[in-house]
Amino acid sequence: MIPETGFLGMMLGATLGVQVVLLFLAGMSLWSWTIIFNKLVLYRRTKRQVAQGYEQFSNAEDLSEGLSVVSRDESSPLAKVGLMAVAEFRKLEKADIERDRKRMLVKDTLRRILRQGVNEEMKRLGSSLSFLATCANAAPFIGLFGTVWGIMHAFHSIGLSQSAALATVAPGISEALVTTAIGLVVAIPATIAYNYLLALLGEVETELVNFAGAFLNRVEREVSWATGATGSGVKKP
Repeated sequence: MIPETGFLGMMLGATLGVQVVLLFLAGMSLWSWTIIFNKLVLYRRTKRQVAQGYEQFSNAEDLSEGLSVVSRDESSPLAKVGLMAVAEFRKLEKADIERDRKRMLVKDTLRRILRQGVNEEMKRLGSSLSFLATCANAAPFIGLFGTVWGIMHAFHSIGLSQSAALATVAPGISEALVTTAIGLVVAIPATIAYNYLLALLGEVETELVNFAGAFLNRVEREVSWATGATGSGVKKP
């Protein structure tokens, strides 16, 4: 039996246009909350991984030990960025190029591949965040569309009944205003979550950039052919 009063009864008795808007907003809300919880867990774990990994890398005795420590956690963005840099470094090391030319290329080559690695990780981590921004911007307007639709229906009811009594227009106006409220309920959490998650992502990016700088500095100090000193290259982590 369908209730005649209350929020559920009002929504079930609403016009088709208003119901479609409400269902659409409900879907946006469900998906946005799924993204919020997933990203919150992911970003907090990633922030801990990169902070600990960067500290361990900085405290390692040499580059090879630092890479070995970082690579233990394969899910860490530091491991992925570091392994990309090592792979590119080995390609350059084995390339049939004069050693002096290699010394000139190594810094710029590593800088580019480290930047690429950081960008790829940021792109991966930042996926789906744009949906939260879309919810924050679009949900109030979608709710407003439902409001306009409901008010139009209310005026249509006035014309059919030829009466402007409150009992005639109140149901249509109330269901119309509810859609605006629901739109705000969807948009406000999405806005807050988007800004908070973006701040967490910025902290992760800072740690990744710091790691890339530390990696490049260690290569310049420790790798023999890159510095012109005698010794060995980067060992496999």
